[in-house]
Amino acid sequence: MFTEIQHGLSAWGSFDTWIVITAALAAMACALPGVFLVLRQQSMMGDALSHTVLPGIVLAFLMSYGLRNAEWISPSTQLATLPLFLFGGAVVLGVVSAMLTEFVQRLGHVESSAALGVVFTSLFAFGLLLIRLKADSVHIDPDCVLYGNVETVKLGVAGVPRATAMVGSLLVVNLTLVLLFYKELTISAFDPSLATTLGIRARIMHYALMATTAATLVAAFESVGSILVITMLVAPAATASLLTDRLPIRLVVTLAIAFITALVGHAMALTLPALVFSRLGFPEIKDASTAGMMAVVAGMLFILAMFFAPRHGMISKGLGQTRLAFRLACHDQLRALYQAERKTSLGATVEATAWTKTQGFILHYLATWSLILSQQIARTAKGHKLTSRGKRAIEQIITNVSDDTST
Repeated sequence: MFTEIQHGLSAWGSFDTWIVITAALAAMACALPGVFLVLRQQSMMGDALSHTVLPGIVLAFLMSYGLRNAEWISPSTQLATLPLFLFGGAVVLGVVSAMLTEFVQRLGHVESSAALGVVFTSLFAFGLLLIRLKADSVHIDPDCVLYGNVETVKLGVAGVPRATAMVGSLLVVNLTLVLLFYKELTISAFDPSLATTLGIRARIMHYALMATTAATLVAAFESVGSILVITMLVAPAATASLLTDRLPIRLVVTLAIAFITALVGHAMALTLPALVFSRLGFPEIKDASTAGMMAVVAGMLFILAMFFAPRHGMISKGLGQTRLAFRLACHDQLRALYQAERKTSLGATVEATAWTKTQGFILHYLATWSLILSQQIARTAKGHKLTSRGKRAIEQIITNVSDDTST
């Protein structure tokens, strides 16, 4: 298997490097606003924007071609200004989507998720309808719009692909905006009421975040498409949120995860399909979509973080709960020995009580840490006594519990 993977990567060239760079820049540009969408618990808003900006892009595309066909602008001017048309259409539809969602929520007296579902499905359906109606006349490729086509990056000025320059520039813009408005974005995300009290217009920051996200989606469409862009918006940020609670570190981790997603995704797209399908009797399948495999890698990284994250992972939480239960059992055993010794010192008779295997393991653990001494080899708690260290430990525990109870 390793030989087959090595053979699949042996043809790696500069073209593959540009694919990875373009995909990584697109993923990182999407991941930055995605961090604040996750913080605001508005991940579905990113999903909605990835769908609702579609009619804005199509309308801007049609407007650009309409101006050219009407000979108001030359073909060269139309090609040069097309990205500006697409950005403008996406930004306008992004803000309109946010406003429509709030309007439907207030007018219909429904929850935000329901209003969001109504708006983004309606606008997305309208965008698909426009694509189907106008695809032949303006050469819109529905598959490219929906799924992206990062494998067809073409070298542009100074040997740099146009898509790479576009998403790279947008990454720089997004990073600059995050650095300039870090305090405003953070406070608005955690507590909009506090932001308003401090003179920060939380609503304007919300619309600005939606507009930035929409503009980012336009640049990412060429690389990963409107369907898969939601993965780049949410998955790296959600994975980073499981790995760290500190926002500055989360931003760095999110960018790192986005880069790893692109690199590993393209490598898997070149090697995994041939490795799997050749064993299933389909040797003609040699590779897969890089954008699609990026989504697979992003999901795999999230699942790994969900299980193995140091603090929020399911396994870490389970181990923490097990350690807490074991610690409480040790405290209970120490308390039982402490009470038994106090009764003995007062002249009371303490009967030998047989312990279970679990209690025997706890007693052995306590003896290992010099909290108790074994007076004899016996299967009763009476064969053990507290050391001075054990007495101090249990007395401190009892004191802390008494203080907490009184408080």
